[in-house]
This record gives sequence, structure tokens and C-alpha cells, in this order.
Amino acid sequence: MKRIKRRYLALQLDIPVDSLPSEREFIDAIWGAITLIYGEYGASQANIVLINFDVEHKRAVIRVNLPALNNLRTSIATITQIANKPAAVHVIAISGTIKALKKQLQTL
Repeated sequence: MKRIKRRYLALQLDIPVDSLPSEREFIDAIWGAITLIYGEYGASQANIVLINFDVEHKRAVIRVNLPALNNLRTSIATITQIANKPAAVHVIAISGTIKALKKQLQTL
């Protein structure tokens, strides 16, 4: 059986501090965006998992299957609001391991 390749994405939330979303609202916005563009089947192929959500730095780390990486990046670019509040999400780093991703984030 072939091993599933995954990628980890570091995301930066561009949203006012007073209207930060919860973890659930954030992941729902990502799932909603990918479902809107690629449907239920496309969203299920991505196998998106929230790894870390840092409210203080307004950053999140998510895991996605490699074949769905570009679909997820496209979907993230379409997010304009989270929990009915204006927001934007930017991909700041991508890596194959969490350890390498943390190393990249320290240099930013």
C-alpha cells in the first residue's frame, strides 16, 4: 500500500483583533470555501485537519493531502469573511513536516 503524502500549511489571518474567530469558525470557513468550489467530493479528497491555531499571532497550521494542495490554496484565497466578519487568510509557508514548517516560521 502506498503512503499518503501530506503537506502542512502555515496561514496568517488578516482580521481585527477584536473579532478573532474560534477554531471551529476558522475550520468551518476553510471547509466552506473548498466545498463551494470543488464540492463535497473535492473537499473530502483534501482531508483537511487543523493542527494548531494561535490566537496571539493570528496564525494557524493545517494539514492537507498533497494532491489537493493547489485546490486548497485556491479555496483559501476566496475567503472574505469568517463567522460573518470581514477577514482574509494568507498562506505564508508550506512544508512536508511540522518541524520544517516551524523552522520556516522562525525566520519570518
